[in-house]
Amino acid sequence: MTNKRGNQQPPNLNEFLAAKPFFKIGEVARVMGVKPHVLRYWESEFPSLRPKKNPSGQRIYVRSDVEAIVEIKNLLYNERYTISGAKKMLARQGETLLPRDLMHDVDLLRSLAQLKTHVHELITMLEMPKA
Repeated sequence: MTNKRGNQQPPNLNEFLAAKPFFKIGEVARVMGVKPHVLRYWESEFPSLRPKKNPSGQRIYVRSDVEAIVEIKNLLYNERYTISGAKKMLARQGETLLPRDLMHDVDLLRSLAQLKTHVHELITMLEMPKA
């Protein structure tokens, strides 16, 4: 399926995001139907889009980065906002949402709490006397 600009729409974004935890810029660009230089430009314009880089300097996108790209693309291509208009819209939306880094921290803390519970369960099982 293509949009008015002829860009390929992601067939199933959830399947793409579920495939693995990290994505390279080329993979994201292909699925989103934009060129990698467009993603790099958006990084310079939108503070919410800050992918990490691996030791070799390649951009590594996580789920929240891809979701931010979907929102940015929607605002620019479908809603026809300018870059500055899209920034303002995202800023307004961000006032009611958790910052992206904080969302990662919440997920991390939740995962750590689950891990701690499992470790305690294992220790308890190991300390039980053998019958």
